[in-house]
Amino acid sequence: MPIAINYCVRSATNFKECWMRRAIADLPLHGGKCPPWLFERMKTLGGLIMEAIVEFFGEEEILCRISDPVFFQSLGCLLGFDWHSSGLTTTLCGALKEGVRGKEKDLRLFICGGKGATSRKTPEEICLHAQKHALPFADQMVYRSRMSAKVDNSALQDGYNLYHHTFFFTFSGKWAVVQQGMNPDTKYARRYHWWGEGVKDLVCEPHQGIWGEKKEREVLNLVARESTDCREGIVKLAQEKPEKLKEEMTLIPRLSLPSRHFIKEEDFNLGRIDKTLHMIYEEKPQNFENLLALRGVGPKTLRALALTTEVVMGASPSFTDPVSFSFAHGGKDGIPFPVDRETYQETIEFFTQVVQRSRASSIDKRKMYEQLKLLTI
Repeated sequence: MPIAINYCVRSATNFKECWMRRAIADLPLHGGKCPPWLFERMKTLGGLIMEAIVEFFGEEEILCRISDPVFFQSLGCLLGFDWHSSGLTTTLCGALKEGVRGKEKDLRLFICGGKGATSRKTPEEICLHAQKHALPFADQMVYRSRMSAKVDNSALQDGYNLYHHTFFFTFSGKWAVVQQGMNPDTKYARRYHWWGEGVKDLVCEPHQGIWGEKKEREVLNLVARESTDCREGIVKLAQEKPEKLKEEMTLIPRLSLPSRHFIKEEDFNLGRIDKTLHMIYEEKPQNFENLLALRGVGPKTLRALALTTEVVMGASPSFTDPVSFSFAHGGKDGIPFPVDRETYQETIEFFTQVVQRSRASSIDKRKMYEQLKLLTI
C-alpha cells in the first residue's frame, strides 16, 4: 500500500490532541491544468477518503483535518497533484467537492465555493443546502464564510488578494474554511486555513496559528492580538462625524512616517473614501467586527483608519506577518515521479472496500481500522 496513507491513518485517533495549528502555507504559482484522467481519479479517491474518515471518526473530524495545512498538503500529494504548487489548493478542493457530491446527506457534510467566480456563489450554495435539508443556520454560515474572506483580504493585508474560497460545514453547524490569495509580484500564493472550533474571535487571531515576521514584505495585520487597541480606536474614530475625520486624515500625508509603514500618500483618496466614511458613521458599528462586516469597507478604508488611529490616538496596529507532505502515486508534473495509474486504481479499490466494510458493526469497524494501520507501517 502507498506509504503516504501513513500520515492520514496513524495520527487519526489523537489527531485533535497532537495537531499543531499551522494556519498559513505559501506556495509558488504554477501554470497548466489538471489532466481530466487525473482529476477523475482524484474525485474518486478523495471522496472515498472522506467517507472513510467520516465512517471511522465522524464528519467533524473532516473539518479538523482539512484546516491543518500539513494534512491538507499530504492529502493533495496522496491524490497525485503537484506537491508544492498553488494548484494543489484549487484542484484538491474541487476534487473533494465533486467527490462528496450526492453523498452530503449520508456524510452530513457540505463543501461549497471554489475558485474565481465559483467562490462568489458560496452564499447561494450554502443556502441551497440548508433549504434542502431544513437546516436553521444558513445565515450564520453565510456570515462566517463572508467574514473569513474579509479578514484575509482586508483586515490582514499581506500582499495576497483572495481568488479561491471553499467553505466546509456539517449538519450540526460546525465549519471550516480553506481559501487562497495571489501575489502577482512574488509569483506566490498563500493559503489560509480556518477551523471554526478553534476560532474564539473572528477578528483577533482567528487562525490561532504560528506568528512570525517576514523581512521581505511589510504587513498590516489588524487581526493580531497586538492590534487590539488599534481596532478599538478605529471604531471610536469611525463614530466621529466624517467631516472631522477627513480633516484628521488630510494631515497624514504631511507627516514624516516611520519606514515600516507601507501605506503611501496615494492610498489616501479622500474623495473616494468620503462616501464610505458617511456610510460607517450612519451605521454606527459597535465593534471592529461590525465595522469590518459593512459592505464597502475594504483594504484602503481600513489602512486609512488604522494609520489615522495611530496618529490621533497613539494606538499602533501590528505589522507582523502570520506564518506558519508525502507522495504515494507521483505528481502531475512527473515530480518526484510520474503518476502510477495502476497503483492509483489499486488504492481506489482498496478504499472502496474499506468504506464498504466500515459500515459493519463497531467491533468489525475497529478491526478494520487496526488492519489499515498495519498496512501503512
